[in-house]
Amino acid sequence: MPKIKSAKKAMRQARTRTVRNKAQRSALRTAVKHVRVATTAAAATAAYAIAARLLARAARKGLIHKNNAARHKSRLAAMLKKLAAK
Repeated sequence: MPKIKSAKKAMRQARTRTVRNKAQRSALRTAVKHVRVATTAAAATAAYAIAARLLARAARKGLIHKNNAARHKSRLAAMLKKLAAK
């Protein structure tokens, strides 16, 4: 355990951020999964809109790299296009 006041505060902040990041990352992964498991084009489109918004927010907030978000959105959009063509 830290003895210095600033180190104690840093530890509290890190714990808070870790909890928040875990929750956001989990929500992001769930949203992406909803797009992948969607069976109809309409359901996939609705799920994609939510996932794209969460990916953009995660990249903006620094949760994931912006290229990672772009890659996920691109691949999901390609999947969506393929599903719509069926």
